[in-house]
Order: sequence, then structure tokens, then C-alpha cells
Amino acid sequence: MKLMPVPATQVFRIPMRHPGDVSGIEALFAAGATAPAQVVAILAKTEGNGCVNDFTRAYAVQSLELLLHRHGVTRDVALVMSGGTEGGLSPHWIVFAVSEAEAPAPGGALAIASAFTRDFLPEELGRMPQIRETAAAVRAAMAEAGITEAHYVQVKCPLLTNERMADAAARGRTVATTDTYASMGLSRGASALGVALALGEVAEDALSDAVVGEDWSLFSGVASASAGVELTRNEVVVMGMAPGWGGDLAIAHDVMMDGIDFPAVQRALAAAGLAAPGQLTPAQRERAVAVLAKAEPSTTGRIRGARHIMNDDSDINATRHARALVGGVIAAAVGRTELFVSGGAEHQGPDGGGPVAVIVRR
Repeated sequence: MKLMPVPATQVFRIPMRHPGDVSGIEALFAAGATAPAQVVAILAKTEGNGCVNDFTRAYAVQSLELLLHRHGVTRDVALVMSGGTEGGLSPHWIVFAVSEAEAPAPGGALAIASAFTRDFLPEELGRMPQIRETAAAVRAAMAEAGITEAHYVQVKCPLLTNERMADAAARGRTVATTDTYASMGLSRGASALGVALALGEVAEDALSDAVVGEDWSLFSGVASASAGVELTRNEVVVMGMAPGWGGDLAIAHDVMMDGIDFPAVQRALAAAGLAAPGQLTPAQRERAVAVLAKAEPSTTGRIRGARHIMNDDSDINATRHARALVGGVIAAAVGRTELFVSGGAEHQGPDGGGPVAVIVRR
């Protein structure tokens, strides 16, 4: 009796020469490695400043949309651009697709699904409506894919601009902040708390508008949120292990307690089957398909008792410092700089730390 095929996740890591360089993805399609219709999400590290005016993100999104439309893809594809490749981080794309396998993998395999919230009003950003809508999207994505173990939830969320704040004011509404940069953190924080709510990491009665960006004891150990001016809704991508999925990919994660938590990176690698006393061997490195992490300077201004100046630098934004620091630590463990290290980890791991996830080929 012929078995029915099962879904299988494909993940491709592709370097980019600039934020509009989609030639590597085009080559992927031309080679038949995956089909445009199978793509469910594309993540990328772009080389802008990662702040409010980082238009490398919008440029990358536009380039991807044009590429997908050329190939007849008109449905929603989650496009999550994280700006900022400070230090040695390398700009790159990560393409996620869902194909078919002949049979489920023993013990399950990497599963992925995406979901989208409705568009948010400016006054909803950084507040309970964004938390609840994000939680609903996470639950919907997990149900669609049958994910039983969520190891990484990527959210792309909006931010406030002067125009959006003016719109709220014209309707007699107030916004969570009038600082456009601060709005990025509040939007990321509310999105992360939405993930925590969906996964049972935080109880709903512990949540309110007031805790966002204030109570750092509330966080998700798997959420990664990135804010951008290029959208008005949350785009959610859930990755985890699921029975009934095929293929040779798996995912594991851990939580860095601070920016130099090298052991947490090693634990995540080991949980994914890549245990090593130091840096991964070349053979192990080949099996590490993607590494995804969050970076955030501690609000205390200290790392293990020693003072840091990330929050006090008026020339370079604190999140840029953090990406460079955490990127270097993870690169030392993995032996590669094509790492999806995203800055701004409000409510994403403990204060000064953040989740780190590893996708491997078994």
C-alpha cells in the first residue's frame, strides 16, 4: 500500500551582497531545490542600523515581494527582516519552505507555520490588544502545523511613526509612547508577551498595559520579535518539533542569561545533536543549518557585576552594541558569522539575555 506523503520543512541559508540581492533565492528556484509556491517564510539579516529609519528592511521586503510575484506567489508569505549586522555578522537570507516526505521522521521533525494578525491601530501597539492578537496568531500557527514543542517563535511587528501618532491624536486616542524609537521596544515587548501568553509561560492575569517594558520578570524563552516601519500588523512564524512531519531537520533552543552566556549556546547546540567542548568541528558546522538568537543590553548597566556602557553611548545605539557582542559569542561557538542575531529582546528571555535556537540536519 502506498503511503500518503507528509509535510517536511526545508531551510536554506543564502548569502546576500546587498539588501536587494535576491539572486541567490532565484538560483535556488532555478535549481529546483524548492518551489516558490512552497515558501512559507523568509528571514534575513540586513546591513542597516536596525533603528526606526533602517530602510534596508523595507528594501529587502520589496525585493522579495517582487521576486515572489514574478513567480506567481500571491498568498501571504512571512517576510521578517532584522536590520543590523554589526561586528562580524554577515548579511544573509534564511528561506523556509514546506515540501513533502514519504514518511514521518521517528520522534518527529522540524515543523513550521505562519499566521498574521489584523492590522493594528497606533494606540494598540505596546498594549494588551497587541498581546492578545499575537497570542491568537501563535496558537493558530501551532494548531495548523501540529507543533507540540515550540522552540522559536519569530514575530515581525510594527512601530509608531509621527504620522501614525498624528492619526491616533486626530481620533482622540493616546499612544503608548511618543518616542518613535521607544515604540519599537514596546511593540517587541507586547509581541513577546503574546507569545508567552500563548505558550503558558505567563498567565493572562499577570498581564496589563503597565507591565510592557517595565516588568522584566515576565518573558518568553522562545520569542524573537523584530520591529519595523514597513508593516502595520504582526507576522508570526512558529518553529518547533511535531509528530507526523518528515525530513531530516530538527530544532532545539536554550536561553542565554546574559550577553556572554557561551554555555547556553553550547547547550542549545548539544540539544540539537551538536555537542562540542569548544567550537564546532567543520563536519558539525555543516549540519548547523541556521542559528537564531536575541540580543539585549541589560537595563542594570552591568554584566556579571562589571559595568558596560551600551546604554550610555550617545553615538551608537545600545542594540547595535548588543548584536555585535552576542554575535561574537555565538560565532565563537558555531564557527560561522551567518547568524540571525536580532537586537531588542524586551520580554524575550531575562533582562540582558535572550533565546538562542539551532536548526540542524540530523
